[in-house]
Amino acid sequence: MEFFVNCNTSTLAPYTTPLDNLRAQHLYRRLGFSASVQTIDQAVGQTADTLVDQLINEAVNMAPIAPPAWADWTNANYPADDDLARQLRRAQRDEFATAYGNALLNNNLRDRLSFFWSNHFVTELDVYECNSFLYYYIDCLQRNAIGNFKTFVSEIGLTSAMLYYLDGAYNNGNNPNENYARELYELFTLGEGNGYTEQDIIETARALTGYVERGEVGCTQVTFRADRHDAGSKTILGQTGNWGYDDVIDILFAQRPNEIAGFICKKLYEFFVHPDSDAAEAQPILNGMASTFISNNFEIAPVLSQLFKSQHFFDETAIGVIIKSPFDLYLNFIKESNFAYDDGTVINAIDACRLIGQEMFDPVDVAGWQRDRQWINTNFIIGRWLTMEVFLERFFQADPEQFRTLAMDAVGPADSNTSNPETVVRALVNKFTPKGLLTDQDFENAMDAFKIDDVPENYYSPDYTPGGLSLWMLAVSMEVPTQVYVLLRHLSREPEFQLK
Repeated sequence: MEFFVNCNTSTLAPYTTPLDNLRAQHLYRRLGFSASVQTIDQAVGQTADTLVDQLINEAVNMAPIAPPAWADWTNANYPADDDLARQLRRAQRDEFATAYGNALLNNNLRDRLSFFWSNHFVTELDVYECNSFLYYYIDCLQRNAIGNFKTFVSEIGLTSAMLYYLDGAYNNGNNPNENYARELYELFTLGEGNGYTEQDIIETARALTGYVERGEVGCTQVTFRADRHDAGSKTILGQTGNWGYDDVIDILFAQRPNEIAGFICKKLYEFFVHPDSDAAEAQPILNGMASTFISNNFEIAPVLSQLFKSQHFFDETAIGVIIKSPFDLYLNFIKESNFAYDDGTVINAIDACRLIGQEMFDPVDVAGWQRDRQWINTNFIIGRWLTMEVFLERFFQADPEQFRTLAMDAVGPADSNTSNPETVVRALVNKFTPKGLLTDQDFENAMDAFKIDDVPENYYSPDYTPGGLSLWMLAVSMEVPTQVYVLLRHLSREPEFQLK
């Protein structure tokens, strides 16, 4: 799988053709972690305008995860015994990871976005080591995921997770720490070297001082101390005054709107449309998105609405060109198969993601996971194959018949008792790959995987029996669940299965 070159010449003009199966699946794979056959069937025939409005409104109005019982705990709430305290913290993290994993599965665009932003406004749980901070950080991501970006930037910078992670909690007026000021410009709003100077960073760090009250007990929310703030005059992006935290955000968005819009829209484009945002074909799209962002005072929803309803988004060349992240790999499969799962399945998926390079709540560094090609190096691709086999085996052991149900759902009511194996294989290939398999031989190989080895060659033929009926029928033949299981194992190793 080589890096895809972006050849998409379609525009931001609305895509008005009713959605077909291919484009309905494309929409759900990008806006959420995919969808079941039933959800896709309901989407087919709808317009992008109607469906995207529905999904965006759902995301805008969705409540965040409810606070767990320990949301406001400090270290004083944990047992004095270190081992017991460690076990309790671990159990709480598993509880919250499960809740967030279920949110990723169930909440479509809102938590697709909250997860995207967790890789933009990066913190690492291993650094700040506080479950309360984790909860409020994720709460901030969920509440702002599709809200106002300026508000988002302001709120995320004052979460205790961020204040500890980028040293804001140690940024004293008499000894400013430049770490957060640098990342605010370089990674969160403007892009490296884009519209700011080293002196701007120094002055901004001074303006951000004072959020250093950490309490007498560990894991206490950080608050502001006026006596630790630098009250002197600062010049930031050409503006001089006795600036504080809120002033920095106001100045940044007033003085550098074009740079912010360009940087953020580029990241959104790469995540939702195509990893190659530098192509000439992408520039009019990025410019249009940035213009929409600015004219809507940095509201995120109008930009996404314009993008997801566009001819550019639904163009054939935009489909199947992004490599699935580990979370895409497992969560997409859970959604697409519609197999029964529980919280144990969710935790297993989260653990498997960690094994192949994506640990929940712990991106690799402040720049985050770089995505796409990094997911399929030699070690990770083998890990993807082996872990998918484990999940398939567990689903099969739990209930083989759900594999038959999947196949019957995939072919549709008219063919639910088909005697043609090709109908089944083609339906499942089209369900689990964005645009099918690359060659006819690849499809024949999938057919060979589906057909069992120890039966006569004409077992699937109507000529096999005197009455002219095939012995094999999807709805009744006892070997069907095994056949679907073997086919899915085969498909899970195909290059096309790694794409969305």
